[in-house]
Amino acid sequence: MNQEETIQKNINQTSPDPGEVLLIDKPLTWTSFDVVKKLKFAGKFKKIGHAGTLDPLATGLLILCTGKMTKQIDSFQAQEKEYSGTFVLGKTTPSIDLETGFDEEFPTEHINETILQEALSKFQGKILQIPPIYSAIQVNGKRLYELARKGKTDADIEIKSREVEISKFEIDSSNFPEISFTVVCSKGTYIRSLVRDFGLACQSGAYLSSLRREKIGEFDVKNALTIQEFIEQRKVD
Repeated sequence: MNQEETIQKNINQTSPDPGEVLLIDKPLTWTSFDVVKKLKFAGKFKKIGHAGTLDPLATGLLILCTGKMTKQIDSFQAQEKEYSGTFVLGKTTPSIDLETGFDEEFPTEHINETILQEALSKFQGKILQIPPIYSAIQVNGKRLYELARKGKTDADIEIKSREVEISKFEIDSSNFPEISFTVVCSKGTYIRSLVRDFGLACQSGAYLSSLRREKIGEFDVKNALTIQEFIEQRKVD
């Protein structure tokens, strides 16, 4: 019995209206809130929330909890997460992904496998990370992304670093300057910050070109439904 089944069984034994844990494969360009809103209507749920935001340009596993299962959201958010994706060395964007346009170019001719592996070694275990300015973190009551969209930059705002843990970080540079990667990390890790800092460690720049969340704890995107599959399933039910 996997984690999802165990939790659901325990709740079922103690509550006449236990709620559900829903695994959804979030599509590209949708916000996590877009998914919550769509499923709330499609499933006629009175109470629903998600366990960990995905950026609009990321795809993959989104856990949603309904009813009394919303009490489990914090425990799901605290679990380790696995991501796969690609980043590109030599250019940067303000958002560190393709939400914003390119702002600078950097050399990549000097980067070889030795430099890549030396950079990789700096992002293992517990590290300090500064969240990207395009994030939902609040500073003086304002969301950072709101300040960024008004023209503020990292130089204008003091963003405090936070400790995160990287338990696995693997790269494939066969399509250089595009780098494929797999990351397993703790709660609170920003993959965009990891990409930004990796570029700096290579004495260059970098932006995230694609991102997919594969796992949250024992939950795997392979077991998730697309939004359309969820809607069709509910029609049958």
